[in-house]
Amino acid sequence: MVKRVELVYGIRAAKRVRSWRTMVMEHQDNILKETEKLKLVNSFFNRMYFIDDIKLWQRKDYWSTPTEFLGAAGGDCEDFSIAKYYTLLELGIPDEKIRLVYVKALNYNIFHMVVAYYETPSAIPVILDNLMTDIRLATARKDLVPIYSFNGSHLWLMKARAQGEMVGEATRLGLWNDVRNRITSERLAQPIIKLDD
Repeated sequence: MVKRVELVYGIRAAKRVRSWRTMVMEHQDNILKETEKLKLVNSFFNRMYFIDDIKLWQRKDYWSTPTEFLGAAGGDCEDFSIAKYYTLLELGIPDEKIRLVYVKALNYNIFHMVVAYYETPSAIPVILDNLMTDIRLATARKDLVPIYSFNGSHLWLMKARAQGEMVGEATRLGLWNDVRNRITSERLAQPIIKLDD
């Protein structure tokens, strides 16, 4: 994986991917609390740069894989969120505790994506966001109006800052299906991830 990234994106990109894989391997089976994993992942990816899809991928909307995101050293809000989501899964946080949330960011008057973590099913989630470095409760993020959320299985329409109403399967989202298929292809191309490859 690292050599492939180096060929496509260069040496610095390969170092970023190696750092990511090292972080995952070091913390996958350890006793870090879930909240500590959230901080670790949020901080790691928020070092990347925001780059609009048109500039980076010459497309209006493209959801990159974590490898593509790190290779390019940046991306837009979906790319930050997808990289965080998949890394949290790898660190052992259950899918039912995390969601990708499509919101309206009022301060910027844009549609935006963040990651929400629910400690329990009825808990107020905390938000991992590339617009803010710290993780905050959703109730403290008056600048975000949730629209819909999804994870690996389900799709919810949001009601204010509550859980939302499940409206079906996440497979209804074409861009989500596309990025998931590309992530699966990357993993199949390199089933055993070695840090020295």
